[in-house]
Parts: sequence; structure tokens; C-alpha cells
Amino acid sequence: IRHGAARIDLVVVNHQLHGYEIKSDLDSLRRLPDQIKAYSSVMDRVTLVVGYRHAYDVLRMVPEWWGVRLAEMKKGSGTVVLSDARPARNNPKVDMNAVATLLWRNEALAVLEEIGAASGVRSKRRSEIYRRLVNSSDPDFLRFKIRQQLKSRQGWRAVAQQMSCGD
Repeated sequence: IRHGAARIDLVVVNHQLHGYEIKSDLDSLRRLPDQIKAYSSVMDRVTLVVGYRHAYDVLRMVPEWWGVRLAEMKKGSGTVVLSDARPARNNPKVDMNAVATLLWRNEALAVLEEIGAASGVRSKRRSEIYRRLVNSSDPDFLRFKIRQQLKSRQGWRAVAQQMSCGD
């Protein structure tokens, strides 16, 4: 998210992008406000999994559409039991410009090629490629293509370093 500036713990990619962030009782909530902003821009749903120590605070901090699950370790067995404090709902304000940036440059260009809108942007900066992608695509089609690309992507770590350099 944000070209590697923010990372969510887990994303389930199916008919939606459902992100999961985990905060144990030992974690700080210091970064949570920035994470809320970043995750809310691209995720269709978000569930925050927390220990009881943070439950009250996070229920007041996160948007109403975010889900909150409580994690409790059962004494003796070491088993973690999850219970819903609030189920996740659909994000009412997904930012398609932010969602488009989940694609790598070559993936965004491939989608533009597919829809016949790549002319004049192949050598442009990523920001211009993403802008063209959003302006040339139906939001539902674009979301489908992004999910498709994420599910088929290979070599996440190998390319991540390249993404933090250059444009």
C-alpha cells in the first residue's frame, strides 16, 4: 500500500480485498491512525484483530465499517480463540486512485493495453499511468483486474525493492 510505505498483515483476495491487521496486547497503537488512513483508501473491508488490552481504544479509533475481532489465549491449552466485537462491513469510500497503485507499473500498463488505452503513457511516470487507468476504466472492471493481478503475482519480495526506488 502506498508503494510499500504501509503494509497490512494479511489480505484475502477473492471477490473483495479484505485486509487483516493484528495488534497483540504487547503492540503499541501509535501507528494505527496512519494505518487506518492507508488501509481505508484501498481495502473493501478491514478487520483489526486485537487482544483485550486494546479493544476499547480501537473500537473508538477505527471507522464504523472496520471489523474488530478479539483474540484471547486460553490458559493451559495455548489455543487462541477469536470472537467478533464488531463484524467488518463494506468500505463506503474506496479511493480508486489509491487502489490502482496496488498494481506494479508493468501490470498497470498491461491492463491499459488490454483496454486499448496505453497509447502515449508507456514511457510516462507511474502516477500518469495510474491516472490513465482510473480515467479509462469502469471501477468494477478495474477492481476485478487488480484482484486478478494480485492473485497471479509472482516474486512479491524480489520486485518490492525496485518499487521503492525511482518514480
